[in-house]
Amino acid sequence: MSNVIAIDGPAASGKSTAARLLAERLNIAYVNTGSLYRAVALAARRAGQEMSALSPEFLNTLKLEYVPDQSGRYELELDGSFPGAELRSAETASGASLVATQPAVRDYLLGVQRSFAGEKLIVMEGRDIGTVIFPDARYKFFITATPEERARRRLAQSGEVTDGATLAEVAKAIAERDRQDSERRIAPLKPAPDAELIDTTGFAVGEVVDYIVKKVQAGTEEK
Repeated sequence: MSNVIAIDGPAASGKSTAARLLAERLNIAYVNTGSLYRAVALAARRAGQEMSALSPEFLNTLKLEYVPDQSGRYELELDGSFPGAELRSAETASGASLVATQPAVRDYLLGVQRSFAGEKLIVMEGRDIGTVIFPDARYKFFITATPEERARRRLAQSGEVTDGATLAEVAKAIAERDRQDSERRIAPLKPAPDAELIDTTGFAVGEVVDYIVKKVQAGTEEK
C-alpha cells in the first residue's frame, strides 16, 4: 500500500485548494500533478522542442522534484530551480494541454509521480491518482460539485460578474469538459471503486479539509 492521500476530481471542484490546505494541515508534501504537465511544457518551450511530439529521449533529460522552499512549503523544482510564475502562465497552460495527450509524456510522468511515494505520507492531487497512478493509495477521495457550483467558483476566481447567462455558459462548458474527460481513451476521469466521494456543493473549503483530516487521522490511528 502506497503512503498517498489521493485527491481526484473534475476541474473547478475545489480539489486543488482542498489538497493544498490538507497538506499544510498535516505538514506533509503536496504534489499537484497538473503542475508536472505544465513543467514538461515549459521545459519543452525553453528547449525549442516541438510541443506536439516530445520524445522519450528529451523527457528523460528532465529533472522534476518537489522540495521545500524558504517558507517550508513544498514546491515543484524544474531542472534545479523553481519556475515560479512562468509555470502558471497562459502560454504554459496551453502547452500543458498539448503534452498531456501524448502517451510518451503520460508514461514518463507515471514513473515520476510514482517515484514521489515513500515512507512519508504525501498528498497527491489530479484526475487519475486513485485509478492509474496509485491504485493502492492508502486514502482515496474524489471531490466533486455540481456544474453550476463549479461555474460560480470559476467566475469568482476570475473576478467576473456572475450574471445568469454567463453562469449558464460556464456551467455548460464545464459539463462538456466532464463528458470529454470521462470518455477519453487514456486515463478517463472517474472515481476509483474504493474512493470516498465528497460533494462540496454548498460547503466551504475549510469544512471539506476538516472532514478529510478526521478521516485520515482515524485511519492512521487504526493502523
